Amino acid sequence: MIRLTERTKRPETIVQFGEGNFLRAFVDDMIDELNKKELYDGGVVIVQPLPTGLINVLNEQDGLYTLLLRGLKDGKPVTREKIVTCVTRGINPYADYDSLLALARSSRLRFAVSNTTEAGIAYRPGETLSDQPPVSFPGKVTAFLYERFRAFDGDPEKGLVFIPCELIDDNGEELRRIVMRVAREWELGEAFVSWIKNACVFTSTLVDRIVTGFPRGEAPEMYTRLGYEDKLLDTGEIFHFWVIEGPEWIAEELPFAKAELNVVFTDDVRPYKKRKVRILNGAHTSLVPVALLCGKETVGESVADDTLHAFLEQVLYAEVIPTLDLPREDLLYFAGAVFDRFANPFIRHRLLDIALNTTSKWRARVLPSVEGYLEQYGKPPKALIFSFAATLEMFDRFGLVIKDTDDIGELWDELKQKISGFEQAVNAYRSAINADGCETALRSLLDEDD
Repeated sequence: MIRLTERTKRPETIVQFGEGNFLRAFVDDMIDELNKKELYDGGVVIVQPLPTGLINVLNEQDGLYTLLLRGLKDGKPVTREKIVTCVTRGINPYADYDSLLALARSSRLRFAVSNTTEAGIAYRPGETLSDQPPVSFPGKVTAFLYERFRAFDGDPEKGLVFIPCELIDDNGEELRRIVMRVAREWELGEAFVSWIKNACVFTSTLVDRIVTGFPRGEAPEMYTRLGYEDKLLDTGEIFHFWVIEGPEWIAEELPFAKAELNVVFTDDVRPYKKRKVRILNGAHTSLVPVALLCGKETVGESVADDTLHAFLEQVLYAEVIPTLDLPREDLLYFAGAVFDRFANPFIRHRLLDIALNTTSKWRARVLPSVEGYLEQYGKPPKALIFSFAATLEMFDRFGLVIKDTDDIGELWDELKQKISGFEQAVNAYRSAINADGCETALRSLLDEDD
């Protein structure tokens, strides 16, 4: 079992709803770095959001676990391994609700972070304050805040700063909206509703790190190397990026930049979300059908291929980045990191897995770049159009093993009507793919003069 002989005792300043792999490899990693660099002094109390979870194991290990981050940086392998020490304890509110309420009354508590999945920030009818605990995450937050409001007689200085990490748009605003709705339905008083609105801060965020979690196949070897067994061993990629939309003073209380962490505080998270969707996610969606038709099985195998690598460079640098409005150096940095992330030898992304729901992904991630390029240059972006031609071919050849809730044919019909010359360009590329093979057709495209 993992143990430390010396450990700094820290005040519990952060409540974390969710004990899963992502928060432990992302938020807790960063808080741990702030503590170790003496830029912050705070402990994290983790609350289990569901009746079953890992809190018993977490407490058995005294809140400790090993984090292993691996990947490429500037094309070179990088590994970082450490024992995370910022977690002080865990609470299972289904077994010990009183401890959760006691934490709400703590004067040192300042921040709340969460990752309760995309379905976590949702309204649930029929809950009451007397539920111990309420089932929903917003219900738990409402009860938690009401306990705090009463304990400090509505002191405006005792509000909490919420930094949710759920993958939905405007996650902080949506959480605030539901909590205020629940507070009114529970008839907890307008003074409490006003306190939520004015004393508490609900930030909206964008998070980005691939977390691969417990390394089942590697665990025995790792236990031997580490010299102890760690049931909460967590793994992920080196890359990380966190955008927090909120007041500037939060950056002073959580000085991530001073710790050289890739965290941005902003008044508008939307440009960064667009960058991620169009560059990172768009690269995946554009690459997958082309790589599959070229006989590849994984993302890593694909970007190691010179022709596919050149295709992805054409997509990102020539066709996607020119349509985005963030500073060019930021866009180039992010795109460069994409190649390292895709080539990460410690993460095996199967192309057929990523192909799930390609139609909706292409519409959300790629089509806006096509439209932006057309508007800016007055002609279709050849690599992205080639990608769509390959997408149609992919469904013809692999359709039985690719699950898609939408009909690619409907999108195809829509684009033929919407974009002048789209049908002719796609059909020409499909003919080339069928006549010469995808790789030869792709080389011909890359050799074309713009």
